[in-house]
Amino acid sequence: MTDATGAAAPKPTILRRQRNDFPGWYQDVVAKAELAENGPVRGTMVIRPYGYALWERLQQELDLRIKATGAQNAYFPLLIPESYLHREAQHVAGFSPELAVVTHGGGKKLEEPVVVRPTSETIINGCFARWIHGHRDLPLLINQWANVVRWELRPRLFLRTTEFLWQEGHTAHASEQEAHVYALRILTEVYQDTVEKELAIPVVTGRKTDKERFAGAVTTWTCESMMRDGKALQMGTSHELGQNFAKAFDITFTDSTGQQRHVWQTSWGASTRLIGALVMAHGDDAGLRIPPRIAPVQAVVILVRGEGDSADRAEAITSDLVRAGVRAILDRRIGIPFGRRSIEWELKGIPVRLEVGPRELAAGQVSLVERHCSRKTSIPLASAIGSVSSALATAQELLFDEARERMTGRIVVASDVETALEATQAGFAKMPASQLTDGGEEWLNARGASVRCLLPDETGAVQSIVARAY
Repeated sequence: MTDATGAAAPKPTILRRQRNDFPGWYQDVVAKAELAENGPVRGTMVIRPYGYALWERLQQELDLRIKATGAQNAYFPLLIPESYLHREAQHVAGFSPELAVVTHGGGKKLEEPVVVRPTSETIINGCFARWIHGHRDLPLLINQWANVVRWELRPRLFLRTTEFLWQEGHTAHASEQEAHVYALRILTEVYQDTVEKELAIPVVTGRKTDKERFAGAVTTWTCESMMRDGKALQMGTSHELGQNFAKAFDITFTDSTGQQRHVWQTSWGASTRLIGALVMAHGDDAGLRIPPRIAPVQAVVILVRGEGDSADRAEAITSDLVRAGVRAILDRRIGIPFGRRSIEWELKGIPVRLEVGPRELAAGQVSLVERHCSRKTSIPLASAIGSVSSALATAQELLFDEARERMTGRIVVASDVETALEATQAGFAKMPASQLTDGGEEWLNARGASVRCLLPDETGAVQSIVARAY
């Protein structure tokens, strides 16, 4: 089949259905919406321009919030001496199965192997030991945007890849309490705020169990969310490191009384996994549904046919949208059938489409299509800009409300591990943490469920959120 120009027309996009094959549906959306594809080395990925545009939007929002906490961006080497990791025993034990180690360089065997960065606690703490001298040097708040490599046995694009992009924060403080407060500030003011306000995905925040906490940390705090299939996905973590790395790397400072003390530290990170969360939390059988605040393109103006002055008026509408602060583009590809272009933009989850055709223009109207609810309405051309802005605000709010209702409606209160395990077939279970003693957590793990976080209830008793997870 060819289009009006004689070129081969694109084939209609067909996705597997969520209810029949959620993992297959996810793979279809990532590929056909042109977010990413597999790289030549197993477990790596090529992030395509549309997927990277989403990551850039996320970077901007996270970076603004990170800097608001006082942190500054820096960059540290990709290659880390293997001996650095051995300075903190829990850290190296936790990461050893995932390490990529370079043994040769420049045609020769290296005197000491170097590790491709799995995370940067060790190399950054080597710098902190040189940079910190007195209490006036504290707090030291550093963030890095980088790639890391963790050898992944079961890769899945965005969710688990051997190489991925992220930010990692590392801080040093004069007291344990100051480090504790800062770690929680990152959890709520950076991660929870970004995920809920920009991605429109509600989260549950709490503490990881000792079994699930970060290697080398004393406490790990986490944001967990429910995907449309009821499984959990970790959205970001913030760790209290205590003085473990400070003692391993001899990071000390002279306090106001003249005494030498070890610093207290945190580290924290969020990654390109958030793009996978965006797909699985909001996507439907037609493809992506991108919340407007994070969307690289918030509105697309589609020229239906190029008759008369339709093209000029469509271009004017697009320019007016851009001037009004809407991230808008014009689709003038009239050589491609209109229906196929509509399917393409629907698949990519563009929040709003304005369809501009000669008949509508003659009547002083255009068609507005809202992606979040698939509603199509005719609106007066004179009010198009206001209608688009209103539709974008509504979509952001309703996507969050929909995800929140789904999560709250699929959290089952359980009294024991057996009931909790059954509940994880469809969603989350909320169970007293006391049920995790005497092997309860291990029993759940052996059956495909895990404790996502611990949190107090209104009486102060500790509850656990149990789910099957990605």
